[in-house]
Amino acid sequence: MPSMPTHSEEEISQQAYAAARLSAGPGPCIVALHIGAEQTAIAVGRGALPDMVTLLPMGAERTAREQFRSAPPTPLAMENAIQVVEDGVMPLRPLIPLDALLFSADVGLREIALLSGLAPDATLQLEAMERSFNRLVAVVEGLPDAQLPASNAFAARLLILREFMHHLQFAHIVVLHAP
Repeated sequence: MPSMPTHSEEEISQQAYAAARLSAGPGPCIVALHIGAEQTAIAVGRGALPDMVTLLPMGAERTAREQFRSAPPTPLAMENAIQVVEDGVMPLRPLIPLDALLFSADVGLREIALLSGLAPDATLQLEAMERSFNRLVAVVEGLPDAQLPASNAFAARLLILREFMHHLQFAHIVVLHAP
């Protein structure tokens, strides 16, 4: 059974939003993404406080538990998980402005950025994230990669990030230190 977080996903996303707003400065629309264990929180806005906080019923551990029956997941399980996550993310498209900037303070997303070859507190480009996802796909297809974590929660987190960036049209994500 997953451990209960000390703060709600909504509180964490609002803290991440505050850190993102500090980094972005006043003006631009920002999206703070938090991929928790059981759900994903998104805070969106242009001001000091988010205009909208949305919780999606998909998190790294939940998605891994519900979609992956083996470690690593099978190719079919990965395809099914992609569809489930895509279906969860697509309704957000009309709610997020095309000029929005994407931020996260997640430790798990920082791990993905580091594995993608970036320094901490860096901007993870879509192409670099996609290369890491392709490495994961190679593992799913039977080619080991000792540098990628073997956990299904890692695979689910990377998958959620990928679908979020692709379908909401983010070219990059700024990964900050946790607030």
